[in-house]
Amino acid sequence: MNSVFKGTGVALITPFREDQSIDFEALTRLIDHVISGGVDYLVVMGTTAESPVLTAEEKNAVLQHVLKHNAYKLPVVYGIGGNNTAEVCTKIKSTDLKGVSAILSVTPYYNKPSQEGLYQHYKAISEASPLPVIMYNVPGRTGCNMTAATTLRLAADCKNLIAVKEASGNFDQIMQIRKNSPENFLVISGDDAITMPLLACGLDGVISVAANAYPKEFSGMVRAAMAGDFASARELHYPLLDPINMMFAEGSPAGIKAFLHCLGISKNILRLPAYRVSEELYGKIKAVLGK
Repeated sequence: MNSVFKGTGVALITPFREDQSIDFEALTRLIDHVISGGVDYLVVMGTTAESPVLTAEEKNAVLQHVLKHNAYKLPVVYGIGGNNTAEVCTKIKSTDLKGVSAILSVTPYYNKPSQEGLYQHYKAISEASPLPVIMYNVPGRTGCNMTAATTLRLAADCKNLIAVKEASGNFDQIMQIRKNSPENFLVISGDDAITMPLLACGLDGVISVAANAYPKEFSGMVRAAMAGDFASARELHYPLLDPINMMFAEGSPAGIKAFLHCLGISKNILRLPAYRVSEELYGKIKAVLGK
């Protein structure tokens, strides 16, 4: 089961119309775009989806739309996380997960728990979840880093915690996890710009923002690197580096939404407090896509 999450997962945006409602037609175009581009699985309701500003009903509607249109072509991962452990467990138990292959659950934010608190949080989620769980460590957003020791302890003790999406940017921490993790435990990159060198360290793939706009190029780079063909991987990686930096220059998902607008896939609309990129950056994005 774990092997289906090797390669490139794409953290789908949530497209909006001018009236701030969900644009399901644009979401269909995006699903077709990334599937035809060769990504390996879809991630629904990650950070890139602006999940904090969607209602429970909207999240479910997006999930059901993706499942229906995907029609089992690719595995689907669904994000259920938060900083209230009991509430996260309740959401997992009460959500209709038919058609979903795994849960993605971010480390608690704002609370700044201890490492023991993080361990107990994920242990509770492991016990509550009927599906495999991918942990998500992103201290730049949560204000709390889950150490290699805690990740490895969880990987050893909780068999349905099958992977960690690591977005700490700390190569030593990530390599310690890769070096010491149990067999079949996946270590997944959460940083597009450093995915290629992380794959050289033995990681199992990426959950990507950039693959919304560049599914063919990004998934091609990942496949080449995972096959050990780093000459081909570099040829694909370096042209993507400047666009990736633009995607995050003024916050995500503002950057990727500007790219998708320029590509004609979705509108350049976000929900507050997220806000569209500056006209200057939008012009640069339009120019780089023109090349």
